[in-house]
Parts: sequence; structure tokens; C-alpha cells
Amino acid sequence: MNDFYFQMYYDDLPLWAFIGKVEDESWVVDGKGPKYFLFKHVQFDALYNGNQVIEIRAFGDPSQVLDVTEDVDFDVEFIYSVFWKDISTPYKNRMDRYSQTSMMPILRKTHWFSCVNSIVMIILVMGLLTVLFMRHLKNDMRKWSVGAEDEEKEVGWKYIHSDVFRCPTNMPLFCAVLGSGTQLLTLVFALFVLAFLGILYPYSHGVIYTSIFGIYTLTSAIAGYSSASIYSQFVETGWQRSILLAGLLFPVPFLFTVFILNSLALYFGVTAALPFGTIFVIFLIYTLVAIPLLAIAGMVGHHCTSGFQAPSVTKKYRREIPLLAWYRKIPAEMFLGGLLPFSATVLEFHHLCATVWGYKISTLPGILFIAFASLVILTTMLSVGLTFFQLAVEDHEWWWRSVLRGGSTALFMFAYCIYFYLKSNMSGVLQTFFFFGYSACMCYAFFLMLGALSFRASLIFVRHIYHGDKSE
Repeated sequence: MNDFYFQMYYDDLPLWAFIGKVEDESWVVDGKGPKYFLFKHVQFDALYNGNQVIEIRAFGDPSQVLDVTEDVDFDVEFIYSVFWKDISTPYKNRMDRYSQTSMMPILRKTHWFSCVNSIVMIILVMGLLTVLFMRHLKNDMRKWSVGAEDEEKEVGWKYIHSDVFRCPTNMPLFCAVLGSGTQLLTLVFALFVLAFLGILYPYSHGVIYTSIFGIYTLTSAIAGYSSASIYSQFVETGWQRSILLAGLLFPVPFLFTVFILNSLALYFGVTAALPFGTIFVIFLIYTLVAIPLLAIAGMVGHHCTSGFQAPSVTKKYRREIPLLAWYRKIPAEMFLGGLLPFSATVLEFHHLCATVWGYKISTLPGILFIAFASLVILTTMLSVGLTFFQLAVEDHEWWWRSVLRGGSTALFMFAYCIYFYLKSNMSGVLQTFFFFGYSACMCYAFFLMLGALSFRASLIFVRHIYHGDKSE
């Protein structure tokens, strides 16, 4: 009655077919109302070239159905048949059928609108920041360089030069966030490179999962090196804790979620459950490869990093932060820093959710890359602008706040996932847990990535303006 259909995969090619049909009252001889029939026979048409399948289709046989109009239990024996047909289409063109579906006029307009929306948002934010820096920042430097001895002019961001490079609280966790976020950011760019090279393509589930796991394992060295090198610039001892946290920050929540979902899948007896052999192999590879790479790179980062060269000397005692208005506090800045990047990429994020959860096809890695690049650019620019606004009111605790501002986009993503679920037909314990479990992991990964990116952009900006102030 709800037009449900099943989705299967054969050699990484998706196929769909309805599970049954409804015969309306006007079509029934006895006129007693609509009847509901379940297809018992599925016909597969496999089109091949040589020893490779090019296309696969599925059809429900209307001549072999079971009347399920009455609400009673049935024992059904399902059968299938396969018809093979030789065609001349080469293997490299077998995804053209799905690419054409993705480029239907309405979908093409949606993608173009998303790109234009992102570009317009970038231009507006860039124009705002240009006006800000050209008019205010240079004027401040010129004014302060002329009257450096006038105490009244020693206000704003220049007044906190002795506190702005003070290392943040909970330094091991902070460095672990940066290391793990840098690792995940490298993973995403590596996946885009593989997609552009043609190694990854839509519905190549085995290749995609293997690539993600392999790249994440190898990039553990990036997490170890980044976290240890940043920590060692400020503190000489205790860098091992930052490496340990970098190795646990993302894998532990993710593996815990996978364990819960795998247990549910085993309980319900569905094919989404990972075999214990696969789990053991993944655990073995991560233990023998990822952990040693993390530790070795961490030691290299510790020994090859010199002290942090701040443009200004940090005083022993922390300066008191003045009372801030509500719109300059963390919640308001997180709202602004997350809303604008998300609004520029919400359409492509919807297509991503629709592709992951089954009923749409996305075969355009270029469009997805443009959306991700727009997300990166907007996060970077907003982080720089909001950091300047924070320093201008003599609030020098910008380290953790820059991470929270950048990662706040992930909160909007998760909120949209909730909206997506409520608007869909998904229901039941298993489907609900799978949807929210993997959506939470994806948004958590975005939080770490964008948070690390936001801090690095803010750090470059802060060092630049205070280096310029020192030169003046």
C-alpha cells in the first residue's frame, strides 16, 4: 500500500523492484475493495560484456503473486530467475546510466543552485572581512603606532598581547582534537583524490570501506605527529598523553557505536552485521599498523619540534577578561559560526544523506568537492573574523573557542539529520539506531575536522596581526 521496494547490489551495481502491487476496487471483479498481492517470483536481467556485468535489473512477476489482503500469517516460498544477455557496452561506461539519472534537469538545477549559493555566501563573507580588516585593523595599527605612549590608545586587541599566546587549559585534549581533526581532514581529501582518479565510484561499497579503513590507518601518523608537535611547543613533559588521546578520541566512540549496532543486527538477524572474522582482522590491522604509526610519528613530532615562537612575550599572570555581552559569548558565536557554512552547503548535505540512506543516486564527486571546499573556505573566513571580534573586546581565551566555532557546523548537520529522519518513512528500533548511530559518528568527524581547521586559520591570523603590531 505504501509502494515499498527493495534495494539489492550485484557486483556493486544497485537494483530495485517493488515488493508487491495493489489492485484497486475498480479493477476487481467482485468489487469488494482493493486487494494486496506480494510478488513471489523475482526476475533478474543481467547484461554482461565478456566476464563482467554491465547492468542489472529486477522485476516482480505479476503472474506469480500471493494474496495478502487478509491479515493472517503466510508461509511463502520465494523463487527467482536470471536471464543473461551479451551487450557491447564497455565496463568503464557501466556507471553512465546512474550518472545520467543524477544529471536530470531538476537535479542539475539543484546542484547548480547549491554551487551558486555557496559562491555567493563566500563572496559576501569575504567582502565583510575585507572591509573589516582594511578599515579597522589597519587603522588600529596606524593609530597605535603614532601614539604608542598614550595609555588611552592602548585598548582592544593590542592591549592583550601579553595574554593572547598563553596556552589553553587541558592542553593534552586540545592537541588531541587538533591531531585527530587533521587526520580526518587528510582522509577526506585522499578520498576525493581516489574518486577523481576513478578508483572510487558510487556503490563500490567494498572499495570505499576498504579505502576509508586503509587511509585512516595510515594517517594515524598524521594524528600522532600533529598532536605531539603542538603540545611540545608549549610543554616539555606529558606529550605522551596527547598522543594517547589522539588515538582514542575518534576510534573509541566510533567502535562503541559499531559494537552496539552490530549487536542489534545480530539480534535481529540481518545482513548488516559484521562477521566476527572481519572484526578480528580489522582489530589486528589497527593494532599492528595504526598504533605503531601513531606512536612513532608522535615521538618524531616531539623531538623535531622547537618551542613556540610567539610574536609577544606572555606574562606570568593572566589578565582578567571584561564582562561580555550575550552576543559575544560562546553560544552566540557557535550559532553564527555554524549557521553560515551549513546554510551554504545544506542542499548537498541533503543529497549526501539521501544517497547514504538509499533512495537517491549521487555520482558527481566534483559537485561534492565544491560543496566541501565551500565549507572549508567559509569555516576558515568566519573563524578569522570571529576571532578578531573576540580579541577586540579584550577576550584572550580564543584557543578552545575557535575549535568550538568551527565545529559547531556539525551540530547543525546533526539537527538536519533529525529533520531528515522525521520526514522519511524510516521507523523501528533497528533502523532508528542505525540511522542516528552512523549520523552521529559522521557529524562527530565533521566537528573534529572543522574544529582543527578553524583553530589553525585563527592561529595564522593572530600570529600575523601581532607580528605586524610588533613590527610597528
